[in-house]
Amino acid sequence: MKPQLTISSLDADRLEALIGAMRADDVTSLALLDELARADIVAPEEMPPDVVTMHSTVRFEIAGTGEVRSLTLAYPKDMAQLSDGISILSPIGSALLGLSVGATIDWPHPDGQLLQVRLLEVLYQPERAGEYFR
Repeated sequence: MKPQLTISSLDADRLEALIGAMRADDVTSLALLDELARADIVAPEEMPPDVVTMHSTVRFEIAGTGEVRSLTLAYPKDMAQLSDGISILSPIGSALLGLSVGATIDWPHPDGQLLQVRLLEVLYQPERAGEYFR
């Protein structure tokens, strides 16, 4: 069972444009498109404060390892400016988008294993900070 996702209409529009610029058979873009299709889309002003949006900094745990990471979800074009960035086009990036604090989701590790990721905290969210049109 996949967790409920909430995505801002601004993020959805920008991500659809990004996907549209990619190859139609790109596995990453197809997975991200699936995530967008199952999400509740809301206006940026209506985004719950505990949900991961683009440019959010989050803290999450990889179940069974005790490993906790803090990363900022970013568009590929913004990755060079972020020391803690994770691209929305990476498997973990697309898995985190739209998650609420406490939710878990399976994350395909590069070695083929499925790891379970649990969102612990949204440290920073642009919408919560009043940055609706960043």
